[in-house]
Amino acid sequence: MLVMQNINKIYRTELVQTHALRDFGLEVQDGEFVAVTGPSGSGKTTFLNIAGLLESFESGRYMLDGEDVSTLNDTRRSKIRNAKIGFIFQGFNLIPDLNVWDNVDVPLRYRGFKADERTRRIRKALEMVGLGSRIKHVPSQLSGGQQQRVAIARALAGQPRLIMADEPTGNLDSLMARQVMELLEDINEQGTTIIMVTHDPDLARRAHRNIHVMDGQVTDFDEFASTGPAVQPVSSTSP
Repeated sequence: MLVMQNINKIYRTELVQTHALRDFGLEVQDGEFVAVTGPSGSGKTTFLNIAGLLESFESGRYMLDGEDVSTLNDTRRSKIRNAKIGFIFQGFNLIPDLNVWDNVDVPLRYRGFKADERTRRIRKALEMVGLGSRIKHVPSQLSGGQQQRVAIARALAGQPRLIMADEPTGNLDSLMARQVMELLEDINEQGTTIIMVTHDPDLARRAHRNIHVMDGQVTDFDEFASTGPAVQPVSSTSP
């Protein structure tokens, strides 16, 4: 589903060049739950942004669902991102003046779905995250865990093949973090591929594999006790 080969990403200022990713290679198959770990500044979020088509890169090849997205223009990348990828962020990124229903509705309106289809998707997503009774609440009336569930519902409503989660439990206490992780596991069991950046080793162990990133490169592939499809490294010498 996702194949990266020799990906290089450089951030430039007038005086400094920072190599965020160096010949980064990775393969993720459909249905996997992959945890990405590593110290701050190691390139984890840069990888996630490139994988989610939010950022471009200098060189390398990126295949997503069999399509080479390396050289696509912004319009085509945006269409693929909106159709296939859902995002869950540490800060929830909810619109504070909108209630739960409308927060989930916004990206569906952007994609041009008709009202009946949006209603069906929103109801299904909110039922999955257990917030069917909170549709009129605004974010300030919800706990942190509930807000993250709204963010998950917003991602699910688009029916993505792939969910990118950047520290999805980072702003939650331990109980809420476990509940959100259980929800992500349930979503994964239903067939959605999940790539999750986390600093929490206990949460990482619950994924199928832990990919460790250091200095912009994959340095280790740790297999944990949970079972699932294999994550394969991609050699920098791959054709």
